[in-house]
Amino acid sequence: MKPSQSYNLLTILGATASGKTRLAVSLARELSGEIISADSRQVFRQMNIGTGKDLHEYGSVPYHLIDVLEPGQECSVFTFQRLFLQAFEEVAARGCLPVLCGGTGLYLDAALRGYRMVEVPENLQLRAELADKSDAELVAMLVKLLPDQHNRTDQTERARTIRAIEIASHQPDGQQEQEPFPVICPLVLGIRWDRAELRRRITQRLRQRLEAGMLDEIQQLHTNGVAWERLDYYGLEYRYGGMFLRGELNRNDLFQKLNAAIHDFAKRQETWFRRMERNGVAIHWLDGANDPVAEARKIISAHFV
Repeated sequence: MKPSQSYNLLTILGATASGKTRLAVSLARELSGEIISADSRQVFRQMNIGTGKDLHEYGSVPYHLIDVLEPGQECSVFTFQRLFLQAFEEVAARGCLPVLCGGTGLYLDAALRGYRMVEVPENLQLRAELADKSDAELVAMLVKLLPDQHNRTDQTERARTIRAIEIASHQPDGQQEQEPFPVICPLVLGIRWDRAELRRRITQRLRQRLEAGMLDEIQQLHTNGVAWERLDYYGLEYRYGGMFLRGELNRNDLFQKLNAAIHDFAKRQETWFRRMERNGVAIHWLDGANDPVAEARKIISAHFV
């Protein structure tokens, strides 16, 4: 990283299947960068096809926050932020440029918004109050607390919904001393596609993942002890794949329902990015159909002081 740069974190974001990783790797090679993943599922080992790790794309470019937790564990936003800050400081200390790459809105916010999150303890009183509420009532409470939430997995599992309400309702102790947040000056680039083309890319990638053995990966995770309910927690591919493997969906329904769900997820990601812009994050949008690397180079060149 050169001292004349006006930023110390390059961020690449976009909807699923937009080509974020390829762009991030290209720019990291040119800028002596190391990639920090902002993906809520790629942190887990043995979950490669369903999460779209595409590790072959990285080549010699170092990457972080991929394969750092065991399948079956949880990764909260607090955990991600702690791991991100650690990686950011280590990469910067080596004189390299941290390149944050991903599409998980909560994780991107945790890195870019400039405040250190507090680990939220269990609230036994709140949990007792929620115990008699129906699943629908819990979801309604969560939506009221977090109306802009795009990660709907918190609404599909009762224990996860309660935990999300617990976190959203937490009132930190005003006397609690917080570690300072490091000075982060991000340059944020986003990849944008025509809606029809993005849908085509999503559908094509889903076919590729199924052909590459995604269902075998899901079955192996379950065989190794990850419960079906826990696999649901890891997102659409694992939820619908588990339904197929349990005999609840036939092959055609699996593809059609999962494909439609991923398209809907991509729309929610784009909504989240617009929300980030409303909250003051300047995103420089690149046209995925043209030459995003060349466009990115021009923007990066303009941010030398």
